[in-house]
Amino acid sequence: MVSTVTDRLQDWKTQGFDPTNCPVRQVLDHVSAKWPVLILMELEQGPVRFNALLRALPDISKRMLTQSLRNLERDGIIRREVFDTKPPSVCYSLTELGEGLLPHIMAMVDWATQGMPHIAAARAAFDRA
Repeated sequence: MVSTVTDRLQDWKTQGFDPTNCPVRQVLDHVSAKWPVLILMELEQGPVRFNALLRALPDISKRMLTQSLRNLERDGIIRREVFDTKPPSVCYSLTELGEGLLPHIMAMVDWATQGMPHIAAARAAFDRA
């Protein structure tokens, strides 16, 4: 069992690790930005319609919300359900894969919340130097 970051990286390199095709990199491309994290946190409460997501994230543009949702759907993290209404309405929810990802995202959110005072202090010290 791989126990440290160094061990994991060494194991990957032994297996012919290709940084251009790294699974972590591919996943992080779509979930590490601020919008996907906030979208997934909203979807944790249950299915949400597009306009409700827009209201919940007031500073996101329709274009950015659409692109973020498409990326998450393409990766199988969320599902999109279209209702046959006039006009058609769309609802988004977490897939099983997305539900499995959420605790990891929340761990990152917790880390960021706890670490932010230290990060702010480090930034201030860096900017003074």
